[in-house]
Amino acid sequence: MTLLSRKKGEHGLKLSTSDILEIVRDIGKVIEDNKQYLTELDAAIGDADHGINMARGFRAVSQKLEGMRSEDIGEILKAVGMTLVSNVGGASGPLYGTAFIRAASAVQGKSSAGLDDFVSMLDAAIEGIKSRGKAELEDKTMLDALIPAVAALREAEAEGMSLVAAFARAKEAANTGMLHTKDIVARKGRASYLGERSFGHQDPGATSSYLMLASIHESLQELRR
Repeated sequence: MTLLSRKKGEHGLKLSTSDILEIVRDIGKVIEDNKQYLTELDAAIGDADHGINMARGFRAVSQKLEGMRSEDIGEILKAVGMTLVSNVGGASGPLYGTAFIRAASAVQGKSSAGLDDFVSMLDAAIEGIKSRGKAELEDKTMLDALIPAVAALREAEAEGMSLVAAFARAKEAANTGMLHTKDIVARKGRASYLGERSFGHQDPGATSSYLMLASIHESLQELRR
């Protein structure tokens, strides 16, 4: 990874396009490592294919990005989103694909990204998921991890925290949101068909979202060293 300049008022780290590419590859590795766990979670309340589908999608992403030399972060994220839409089955492909495509629009034309850009990207991703899936907080979906995470990032930005520290806070917020999905009944997606029987089960989409955020934090820690 390449550490770009530290500029006053930009909360420390600024990531280059090569950093973003490495972060996406790291996310793919984490999803691959956890595909069985995600599939087991999905077996309880869904179609038992979330981990398998997500791993297949990120393998395709890795192939798509191999050798990519774009200096536009937006172009990179759009390629990720389009690839996920094309290669991930069920609802996860359109939802995560839309999230990355919307995130891309927030940084279109940019060759570096800091904390403010990550807030904008995640805000856009969440709005895309809401629009595509018609879900909100407390519906037992990936939004139960993502919405608290971006709120934590926004608070960290307001406090002048570094990008690494901000993502540590976002990761913890996402973890809390993910675990909270055990305590609510699904109102959207395949799990909603189970009604009250979905209570007590951790949502696989919230879990994959948490894993992605945790992976970003770990990648940022490596970058800081």
